[in-house]
Amino acid sequence: MTTSIRAAFAALLIVGSTSALAATSCDRACLEGFVDRYLDALVAHQPSLLPLSPEVRFTEDGQHLAIGDGLWRTMRAKGHYRLFVDDVPAGQVAFFGSIEEESRDPTKGTPAAIALRLRVRDRTITEIEQIVIRDANAGKRIDAMKVDPIYLRAVPASERMSRAAMIVTANKYFSGMQQNDGKGDYPFANDCNRVENGTQTTNEPTPPGQKRPDPKTSLMYSGQWSCMEQFKSGLLHFVTRIRDRRFVAVDQERGVVFAFGFFDHSGGSTRHFKTPDGRSVTAGPVQPWTWEIAELFKVQGGEIHRIQALLQRSPYGMNSGWSTWLQGMSDHAHDVTME
Repeated sequence: MTTSIRAAFAALLIVGSTSALAATSCDRACLEGFVDRYLDALVAHQPSLLPLSPEVRFTEDGQHLAIGDGLWRTMRAKGHYRLFVDDVPAGQVAFFGSIEEESRDPTKGTPAAIALRLRVRDRTITEIEQIVIRDANAGKRIDAMKVDPIYLRAVPASERMSRAAMIVTANKYFSGMQQNDGKGDYPFANDCNRVENGTQTTNEPTPPGQKRPDPKTSLMYSGQWSCMEQFKSGLLHFVTRIRDRRFVAVDQERGVVFAFGFFDHSGGSTRHFKTPDGRSVTAGPVQPWTWEIAELFKVQGGEIHRIQALLQRSPYGMNSGWSTWLQGMSDHAHDVTME
């Protein structure tokens, strides 16, 4: 994204953020209550337990489904991990959680995880969007996690950023990783850390008897490096495109931003590139590969302090079901709270 486009995007966000967001009488506790009611209805396999709009839209893993299909048929229980992102002014709530689906053994369940978004208008659910991570190992890891207290900690009122500024800061993560060249604007705080599918992917301890990889000589980025070291290495260049960047919930009080998107790895010649200091590298998936991802960011003081993601492989080039084809292929940020 060029400087002029970034500036235009930032201006658009500022204008949009000052417009009146959809009025809602549903506060933080109300929004989180809707998530619990939704999950309970899934467990019961009974959509009738929910106040659903007659025009409610529902997607699972990017596919439009009828209410009652997909996870509605297989949800068995709620898990222990629960992290909410409440956007009270916009009437949107996003959620990361562990769940349990049915298995071949009727006495046991299969661990899984869910990234969920609900849109609530007049105490009625109008939109349901979810990604179900059907990976038992990831489900177990996530279920065993504790919510990082930083996500629940309120930012002092005098230090709170505008929702537009929060989105601009979080979007720099996507722009910095896309065709990463080590020379971008990377707003990482010193304590930045990232967790993906329940696995820490930055600042990992160096295993006993091993030497910590050197960002200046390594030919592959390392989970032992900090957020800043990974991005400045230029070794993430194989991420060809991060598209359909849909920012769906902004919690200004706690400084948390939630987004959906797709990470494309095109393979072929995109696997061959040079690092900032000129070293030739071959890295990334050999075949075309897309990650469907839900990602949230703790943003405070203009910096990213924490990153957490749930992701799964999807068909290459897939769309979210909520965007036009052009939006789905674009690497521009889309603030759905402005709609």
